[in-house]
Amino acid sequence: MLFSKRVREAANASWEASFTHPFVTGIADGTLPLDSFRFYVLNDAYYLSCFARIQALGAAKADDLPTVSRMAAHAQSTYEAELSLHAKFSALLGITEEEQRTLRPAPTAYAYTSHLFRAAYTGHLGDIIAAILPCYWLYYEIGERLQGAQPDEPIYREWIAAYGGDGFKQLVQEQVDRLDEIAEKVTEADRERMLDHFVTSSRYEYQFWDMAYRKEQWPV
Repeated sequence: MLFSKRVREAANASWEASFTHPFVTGIADGTLPLDSFRFYVLNDAYYLSCFARIQALGAAKADDLPTVSRMAAHAQSTYEAELSLHAKFSALLGITEEEQRTLRPAPTAYAYTSHLFRAAYTGHLGDIIAAILPCYWLYYEIGERLQGAQPDEPIYREWIAAYGGDGFKQLVQEQVDRLDEIAEKVTEADRERMLDHFVTSSRYEYQFWDMAYRKEQWPV
C-alpha cells in the first residue's frame, strides 16, 4: 500500500466530518453567515503566513536542489495565490489592515500552526510534508465535491472555484508523490511519526471549520 493511501485511510473519519461540517456545507448552499466566513478569512490569513514559512523550511531541509526549488515555489504560490485571494475577500468583507495587523489568532488557529512548526523544526522533510499535506489535499477534495454548487453569495462561488481546478490538483499530487517517495526511504519509526502528523493535522482541519463557524474565542 502506498504510504499516502495509508495515511489517508487513517485520517478518514476527520475528513468525512469535514465534508459534512455546516461551515463547508454552508458555503455550498450559501447559508453560512458571512460573519463566520469573515472570521475564517482573518484566521486563515494568519495560518497561511505560517504555512508559507513552513514550506520554506521544507526547502531548507530538502536534500536536492530540484526539491529545494519546488518547495520554495510552493511557498511563493501560497503568498501569491492564496494570500491574494484572501486580500480580495478582505476587501469585500470590509476587513481593515488594522484588523489584520492586530489579530490575535483564535485558539485553534494558534494550536494548529504551533503543531506545524513543531513538526517542521523537530523533523525532516517527510515530517513537514506529512504535516502540511492535509491542508492541500482536503481542500482539493472539498473543492471537487462542491463543483457545480452555485450559492447566491459570490464570495462562496469564488472560494469553491479556487480549490477544484486542475492547477491546484497538480500541486496536491506533487506533494502526495513527494510524501510517498520519502516514505520509501525512511524507517518505520519515521513513517509512524509522519502518519501521526498527518492525522493530527487532519483533526485540526476539522477543528478549523468549527472554530470559524462558532467564531471561537479564548475562554479568559
